[in-house]
Amino acid sequence: MFGQAAEIEDSLAYDLEDIQAAGELIAVTLSGPDTYYEFRGQGFGLQFSLAESFARTVGTRLRMEMAPDTVALLTRLAQGEVDMVALELDTATLLHSSPAVRDAWQRNALHVSRAKWVVRASSSALAEAIDHWWKPERKEELSAVNRQLPARTVRHARPVMRSSDKGIISDYDELFVRHASALHWDWRLLAAQCYQESAFDPQAVSWAGAQGLMQIMPGTAAHLGLAPSDVFVPEKNIAAAVLYLRELSASFSDISDTFERINFVLAAYNGGALHVRDAMTLAQLDGHDPNRWSAVEPYILRLSQPAYYRHPAVRGGYLRGQETYDYVRQIHERWAAYRRSARSTSAGMSPRTSTKPHESRVKGREEYLAH
Repeated sequence: MFGQAAEIEDSLAYDLEDIQAAGELIAVTLSGPDTYYEFRGQGFGLQFSLAESFARTVGTRLRMEMAPDTVALLTRLAQGEVDMVALELDTATLLHSSPAVRDAWQRNALHVSRAKWVVRASSSALAEAIDHWWKPERKEELSAVNRQLPARTVRHARPVMRSSDKGIISDYDELFVRHASALHWDWRLLAAQCYQESAFDPQAVSWAGAQGLMQIMPGTAAHLGLAPSDVFVPEKNIAAAVLYLRELSASFSDISDTFERINFVLAAYNGGALHVRDAMTLAQLDGHDPNRWSAVEPYILRLSQPAYYRHPAVRGGYLRGQETYDYVRQIHERWAAYRRSARSTSAGMSPRTSTKPHESRVKGREEYLAH
C-alpha cells in the first residue's frame, strides 16, 4: 500500500508552492484537548494553534482533520490525502508503529521536521518552511494561551432576576416573549438560556470568541446574516440566536418528542450538533434509546475520554463534555426558577410552584407542551 502511495506522491510532487496556490494547508492530527477539538465551530488545541500559526506564515488557511490513531495519520499522509501530520512523532514511534509505516520510513518516504511533524519526503519545500518557522518558544507561548482560554470570558453579569416581586426576569423580557414564539418555546426558557450564555450582558465576549447576549460565534453570525456591527445589538442578537435554534431544531426533527428535542437542541447550541449526534450513536451502540436525553446525557460526558472520542463511530472527536452536560442541566434549573417567579404570556396561566427537581422537570414538560 505504501509503495503504491509513494509512486502517487512522486508523480504529483505536491509541495509548498502547490499548497499556496490552492490557498489551503491540510493537516491531520489526533482528536484531544491538547491536540485538536472543535467548540461552537471553532478549532482549539495546541496542535491546531501551532498548525494555524504555520499556515498563516506561509499565506494559506488551515484545514485540520482527524484520524483515530497514528497509523491512520501516516497512511493518509502517504496516500496524499493530507499535506502533513500535525502531531509530535519521532523515529521510535515510526519504527514501532506498524510494518507498513516502518517500511515507508525506512524507504525515506516520510520526513520528520524540527516541529516533530511528519511530511512526505517529496514535499521538501514544505519541510524546509516548517523547519524555518519552528521555534520552541512558539510551543511554549501557545501552550500557555490554550491553558488560559476557558478563563478569558469577559462579561458584566446582571442579576438572575431583575425583580422577583414583579416577575421581571431581565431588561430583555419583551424581546424573549416576541422571539420565543417563532420557536414555539416558553419565553422563560429562552431567558434561562440567555442568562446561561451571557448573564444578560449584551457586550459579553467568551474565551471561544462568542459575542453578545446569546453568545453567537463569528462564523455562525456570518451564516445567519448577522453583521459584525449588529452582534452586540440585543434584539438582533436574540433574533439571530432564535433563527439558529430553529435550524438546530429542524436538524433534530427525527426526535418526535418536542420536549425531548429541547435538550438536544440546547446541547447542540453549546457543544455542536455533530458531537451530540456522536453521543446519540454511542448510546445506541450500547443498546439505549438515542432519542431520550437521559440515555444520551452520559455519553456527552464520555466524549471527553479517549476511549470514546476516538471510537471508530465518532466523527466529531473530543468534546468538553462536562460543560455541555452542565449547560443543559443548569438551563433547566433556571427555567424552573423562572416559571415560579415570572408568568407565562398565556392568559390566566399562573407560575408553577414546585421546588422539587423531578417535579420541576415534569411540570416544565407539561407547561411547555401546553404553551
